[in-house]
Amino acid sequence: MQYIEVFAPGTVANLGCGFDVMGLTLDGVGDRMRIGVEPGADGLAISNRSGKELPARMEDNVITPAVMAMLEAYGRLVRVEITILEKIAPGSGIGSSAASSAAAVYGVNELLGRPFPGERLVEFAMMGEALIGGTPHADNVGPAVLGGVVLIRGYEPLDIVRLPVPDDFFYAVVHPDIVVSTKEAREVLPREIPLHDAVTQWGNVGGLVAGFALGDVALIGRSMHDAVAEPCRKGFIPGYDRLKEEVLSEGALAMNIAGSGPSIFALAADKAVSEQVAERMQGHFARLGIGCKMYAGRVSNRGARIVEP
Repeated sequence: MQYIEVFAPGTVANLGCGFDVMGLTLDGVGDRMRIGVEPGADGLAISNRSGKELPARMEDNVITPAVMAMLEAYGRLVRVEITILEKIAPGSGIGSSAASSAAAVYGVNELLGRPFPGERLVEFAMMGEALIGGTPHADNVGPAVLGGVVLIRGYEPLDIVRLPVPDDFFYAVVHPDIVVSTKEAREVLPREIPLHDAVTQWGNVGGLVAGFALGDVALIGRSMHDAVAEPCRKGFIPGYDRLKEEVLSEGALAMNIAGSGPSIFALAADKAVSEQVAERMQGHFARLGIGCKMYAGRVSNRGARIVEP
């Protein structure tokens, strides 16, 4: 049995107008696990030393379908042992399940001699997302595996475009202690979109992609507006409009809902601004009597990777 330790970062999906097709990578928060592989043997074992509560049954862990899909494609007997050492809190809104799936498939692939390219690893990791949400999607696992900003141009077949992150680009994320189920967040979305809103959304997605490609943070900020999901979902988050005004007045480039919520993210071109914004968001919920977890750091070009024990 050969072992390595692997880290996969947290992520933010949607990025406002990029609903279900865009995501970015966070630095400084993620999953770390020890992975072992023994060719010629069989089986999968998962243990949890992270201190976070995870499913008791292995078949309910997102790692299981991701790794099993990979081993099926590999086509040879392999025993895999995974020990989860550090874990993003489930339900945090920053890609907890995606980080687990991404770290697992990345580590197994490394120990097998890299038989699969990055895009195939994303496909395997998507099976873990399907266990949670019912459908395989890549807006979190894409950036968790590949790093940077990811655009999913299409799923049939999977077509991923990795965009670079500008230098000196920072995030603030706050996860309030409220519950917004993905099912509820999906049910409030409109079944039809007025043409005016659709045109606005298309323009913003194009601007957002161009902003990352050009390294133009001002264009990124102008484009990260959502005419479809945010107006319907912001009602789940107390005082959302007022908080957005406060965050933008602090110098943030943009603020929006992370994934389906209730986490909120903001982006800034300055580290100090991102930290001030995180504190402002935390203070907003504190005044409402709502606790929250706070994260701030650099938006990263680095996805899943080997780390020193």
